[in-house]
Amino acid sequence: MLLAVLFANSEGNILVERFNGVPAEERLHWRSFLVKLGADNLKGVKNEELLVACHKSVYIVYTVLGDVSIFVVGKDEYDELALAEAIFVITSAVKDVCGKPPTERLFLDKYGKICLCLDEIVWKGLLENTDKERIKRLVRLKPPTEF
Repeated sequence: MLLAVLFANSEGNILVERFNGVPAEERLHWRSFLVKLGADNLKGVKNEELLVACHKSVYIVYTVLGDVSIFVVGKDEYDELALAEAIFVITSAVKDVCGKPPTERLFLDKYGKICLCLDEIVWKGLLENTDKERIKRLVRLKPPTEF
């Protein structure tokens, strides 16, 4: 199961988080742990260079994309290889939405579309869509025609 997908800025503030199957009382622990992990290890890392960690029999794959850090946490069948695939799909979707590796401002400007992409990629803790073109089709936003 994919337990969490988390985006943070370079100061460690969380921009987007999705938890699946993680009790509410444990979420604060995970937030602070992931932000600290990123602060300790992501300095000087190149865009999309993957780092792997293990904590409490849970795998964590994380990277930096522009000014944004991305963390994916999984257990059981979602080992580091499956998480690497998940984070690749997520980074590709973010780059497509933003047009380039995002600054924090660009990320927040495209927040709605990024969240839609994330919802199509990860559903109830499972990696659902990995095809770039399918994700683009599913999140196509159309303006309302009638109110």
